[in-house]
Amino acid sequence: MAEPSAPHIAVVDDDEKIRLLLRRCFEPEGYRVSEAASGAELDVILARDAVDLITLDLGLAGDDGLSIARKIRSRSNIPIIMVTGKGDPIDKIVGLEVGADDYIAKPFHVREVLARARSVLRRSGGQEQGAERSHSPARSEIYAFADWVVDISKRELKSRAGQLEPLTTGEFDLLKVLVMNPNRVLSRDQIMDHLKGRDWDAFDRSIDNQIARLRKKIEADPNNPRLIKTVRGVGYTLTADISSV
Repeated sequence: MAEPSAPHIAVVDDDEKIRLLLRRCFEPEGYRVSEAASGAELDVILARDAVDLITLDLGLAGDDGLSIARKIRSRSNIPIIMVTGKGDPIDKIVGLEVGADDYIAKPFHVREVLARARSVLRRSGGQEQGAERSHSPARSEIYAFADWVVDISKRELKSRAGQLEPLTTGEFDLLKVLVMNPNRVLSRDQIMDHLKGRDWDAFDRSIDNQIARLRKKIEADPNNPRLIKTVRGVGYTLTADISSV
């Protein structure tokens, strides 16, 4: 049985066999697993316990996986892996657009699911376990720019007024790269190099899509960005003065 402090994964699928398959994939590796057949059952899990990762079926009967993902993302940064029978690239793009951190199409190999889950948890900070995860405070790394405050250790973005702005794991990772390299023009390849462990090769304009989504979160006018500037033919730069808090 997994330790109470082990990473907690919520498996959301209306197919009991798939839920059992994923439980048998995660539990032997030391993860805690909760199962849900619907968005309503997932809400119950989220209300009673902290969740480090959600695997979410796109084609839930009676529920819309995309709507559930939007709802989750509007209120939290919990990483989401879409697991679906649809293999159309458009479905993957839409899943990532609404805030999913990764996407796996059925039929899948359980080892692939496990590897992707580990990668997402590692990037989100949810892979730490035991006393270190529960009791050791993370080193404070707080930076301010424009109207925003970024807490690297807590992986949080807040307005100067203290309002939390939910970001996906990928969006936060991208923001961190920009914040740690202010006023420096970064090419797409350089950004990819910083974002180790993320599979950016799935789509040709992945970085551009992530930049567009991040702009919607932090720019007053995403169509006329003043913070994340495009340097035509080169890449992107965060044109803001960064200060430690």
